[in-house]
Amino acid sequence: MELDSLITLFQKKDLTAFEKLYEMYSKNICGVINTIVRDTELAEEICQDVFLKIWNQSESYDVSKGRFFTWILNIARNAAIDEVRSKSYKQGKKNLPADYFVGILENKDNLNLKVDAIGLRSLLKNLKEQCKQLIELLYFKGYTQKEAAETLDIPLGTIKTRNRSCISQLRKNIP
Repeated sequence: MELDSLITLFQKKDLTAFEKLYEMYSKNICGVINTIVRDTELAEEICQDVFLKIWNQSESYDVSKGRFFTWILNIARNAAIDEVRSKSYKQGKKNLPADYFVGILENKDNLNLKVDAIGLRSLLKNLKEQCKQLIELLYFKGYTQKEAAETLDIPLGTIKTRNRSCISQLRKNIP
């Protein structure tokens, strides 16, 4: 079945369409969530919540604003960032070593396969190192622009300008 038809059925609350879309996207969405929360069980729980949310808000998807996968990915990313910023998450992570949080893009475990599976690896490979670093902080680790500025010890305005520039470079890499 064609993706557009599947999405239309999904928006009409067709359970079979939901199941197929879940089957198509859940592994990648869980993988992205896991890059942010760094906890497989928690990532799976958030992933379930994300799919319930898109089911309940299916009518809010607008094809003119972007691809369906991107819509789900943005909801998932926001849910994962909200979780990381939550008090309960921070309490549970207080005693973890610093290296637990370092090097998402350079990590050599199967996360690379998950990132590559959704096409991010090829988009990032041609970027300057400063763009890779900024994108890692803002989009993979969920930093705010202010937090990234403090971490990189550069002005907030520079972060904002560099972020726009890096996103433009990323868009040029999209086939």
